[in-house]
Amino acid sequence: MGAPRLEGGCEVIEKQEISELARELSLDLHVVEKDYVLGWLLAGIAANTDLSENWVFKGGTCLKKCYFETYRFSEDLDFTVTDEAQLDEGYLLQAFRQMAEWIYEQSGIEIPGEQIRFKLSVFEGGRYAEGRVYYVGPLMQKRNLARIKFDLTTKEKLVLPPQKRVVHHPYSDCPDDGIHVLSYCFEEVFAEKMRALAERERPRDLYDVVHLYRHDEIRPDRTVVLKTLQEKCAFKGIPVPTIESLLREDAKIKLAAEWEDMLAHQLPVLPDLEQFWNEIPNVFRWLHGEVERPSLGSAPIIGSLDNTWQPPAMVHAWHANVPLESVRFAAANRLCVNLRYLNSWRLIEPYSLRRSMDGNLLLCAVKHETGESRTYRVDQIQGIEVSKTTFNPRYHIELTPTGPLAAPPVQRNAAPRQSINSRPKVSVARVTKALTRQTGPTHVFKCPSCGKQFRRKTYDATLPSHKNKNGFQCFGGFGSLVKTEY
Repeated sequence: MGAPRLEGGCEVIEKQEISELARELSLDLHVVEKDYVLGWLLAGIAANTDLSENWVFKGGTCLKKCYFETYRFSEDLDFTVTDEAQLDEGYLLQAFRQMAEWIYEQSGIEIPGEQIRFKLSVFEGGRYAEGRVYYVGPLMQKRNLARIKFDLTTKEKLVLPPQKRVVHHPYSDCPDDGIHVLSYCFEEVFAEKMRALAERERPRDLYDVVHLYRHDEIRPDRTVVLKTLQEKCAFKGIPVPTIESLLREDAKIKLAAEWEDMLAHQLPVLPDLEQFWNEIPNVFRWLHGEVERPSLGSAPIIGSLDNTWQPPAMVHAWHANVPLESVRFAAANRLCVNLRYLNSWRLIEPYSLRRSMDGNLLLCAVKHETGESRTYRVDQIQGIEVSKTTFNPRYHIELTPTGPLAAPPVQRNAAPRQSINSRPKVSVARVTKALTRQTGPTHVFKCPSCGKQFRRKTYDATLPSHKNKNGFQCFGGFGSLVKTEY
């Protein structure tokens, strides 16, 4: 039976697709459905030239949708708006009602125009708008509609030039040319999160800061992060945070009181606060150049590997006997996994997913108690449970790369997608060309499989699918930095 068709709109993706990803992630169906709708709201903003050129995406959802797919799920959309005139109630209602019609035509998601709400505040130095959007998604919940909150502000200091980023949308109805939004660059997101942690001491900010620090494949310029943090704190009129200013007992008590309420519903398993609290000194020592993050090698594996294959960077419905995405979540959060294999349980540290030359998926891990390296055939794994036991990585964690991936293809009969407004949309090619003309350093990354080099104006180690010198396909992943040219 095909997906339901709505009168006058496109087909809605099947509930089964949401269910499969929810199973992979060990999350509630409604959390995954909200992630799906968030993707289409971002597509609606991208399709409106006025909004796409003036709204700069930021916050936790920006991290989830534009940087790290193996991450906490989020519920709000936060933007810095560079055109103050757009924070007007009449303007916003008209733009969002028009956007709701467009999203319905493209995806079948219903967003009742009469229930779109915006509350405006005007204060010295800028404007702020808080919006509410309600929706009916693939789960077809038409009572007690789910909602998504928008936080829009003009009173924010943009220190670094924003970037056009690809939005991770691991669903079968992702537009052929993808979804692209203007967002904070990585260094600015990092600095903004550290500023937010110092100012409001909320669990999600601590969680985000530690994750930004741990994703060492991106290797941000820490001097840029620190300088940006200093400028943002000066703009807000607050002291630049230090280890001592954050590691206060009253701050820890406050974080502990809110840790579960603010994070548990966004994660398959809630890690202990202690793990993230103890990481704060390492973040500051790295930020101030006192220590370098250790360079770890790959987990050992026995056997012949297909080195042309790499695991997808994005959430993926593997259709395996066990939820592999839960293993990737555990790796990103430095949590051990209880693994049932050959009719017995063992506690492992997950490191990488490989494919053998005969086509079998292999999970490379270390037995937590003994430190012994082990390789497990995925098709023979009988059970997986993410534990709360933490581990310090012995090897490079390769299960959490960044970058886009298409979800398993599902045949759909979608209508051609068009821009919301009549003005021509800025194409990705034009944006990319414009970015490459910007002044500043050029980063050269090398493919670890074939050695091909890629030049980037932004510090983005994500590599596209490409062919090596022998004509064989390499499937992207992330590269190693060769040099930075100024």
